[in-house]
Amino acid sequence: MAQNGSCYAATTNQIRNHIYSMPSPTYKVPSVTKCQASLATNYMETSEVVDLDWENLGFGLVETDFMYVAKCGPDGNFSKGEVLPFGPIAVSPSAGVLNYGQGLFEGLKAYRKTDGSILLFRPEENATRMITGAERMCMPAPTVEQFVDAVKQTVLANKRWVPPTGKGSLYIRPLLMGSGAVLGLAPAPEYTFMIFVSPVGNYFKEGLSPINLIVEDKFHRASPGGTGGVKTIGNYASVLKAQKIAKSKGYSDVLYLDAVHDKYLEEVSSCNIFVVKDNVISTPAIKGTILPGITRKSIIEVAQSKGFKVEERLVSVDELLNADEVFCTGTAVVVSPVGSITYLGKRVEYGNQGVGVVSQQLYKSLTSLQMGLVEDFMDWTVQLN
Repeated sequence: MAQNGSCYAATTNQIRNHIYSMPSPTYKVPSVTKCQASLATNYMETSEVVDLDWENLGFGLVETDFMYVAKCGPDGNFSKGEVLPFGPIAVSPSAGVLNYGQGLFEGLKAYRKTDGSILLFRPEENATRMITGAERMCMPAPTVEQFVDAVKQTVLANKRWVPPTGKGSLYIRPLLMGSGAVLGLAPAPEYTFMIFVSPVGNYFKEGLSPINLIVEDKFHRASPGGTGGVKTIGNYASVLKAQKIAKSKGYSDVLYLDAVHDKYLEEVSSCNIFVVKDNVISTPAIKGTILPGITRKSIIEVAQSKGFKVEERLVSVDELLNADEVFCTGTAVVVSPVGSITYLGKRVEYGNQGVGVVSQQLYKSLTSLQMGLVEDFMDWTVQLN
């Protein structure tokens, strides 16, 4: 595959340097025409909203009507995508994604405005991150234009599943995987790009109420030179054991430390971490072992626009324990305040288990923008016709 990205010609050191530096290069992706989708024959145009119990919508899979599927063969070009009925897909037992974990996923949301129109939040950022991850995993990737167009097609086909304003959002899950058959360790000969959606409520059952985290002192999420900085599927199965143990003890989730010094914060299982001290907001810098979260990036920019000083640097566990306020960010959680941290048996509480002032302010600012309740002064949302 001549157009599977520059990684075929890269040495191991070049890959490692790319992951550590995380610059903003011009990525080499397949040169193809705009991705167009054809609708399934049983597609029905409707504007009605599905009758669900929106008041009690949690963060779990709700099967919707349609999904998007596009294929990429040895020529490196993606086929015309199709909007098909949601359901199982046929995959070879020897598919690269099943045998060697050659796969990526993304997560973004769509919101319904009070006037009934639908907004996407920064879909081009997810497209760019998928391109970065695909290069690291030796896969071709859809262009930004292809990605965004496919997201639009999928959301519009499932628009009756977008929750009413203030009742949740439509979670959008793009996948890129090595679906071609392989036996020896090698890049797959064929790739599948697909998208499915599900209406969701709060990720944590606590909602905006504070969550309780435990700092993991045995397991690590990522290591230098690995794939912690891209959204590859293997990064997430490895956190399940520590997360299961933590939840059995009553904690909401796990906070991981770096694998080298065991003293610097990295991230929670599926979200980034922020520490507030004397009105200065600090968060671990992106160094290749931390996912460059899009909500993380958005919160930093919103905070700076409001006059907060934001530092991206090494943040020690000692600073965490002495913070005034702690919160997490992610597509699923948006902003989640932390009520307590437990480390080596010591429990530290923040703000009398209440929502911190900074967390609350940033949460309100970002969600109001995402839902179209205020003017989009950042030019981040995309309205669907």
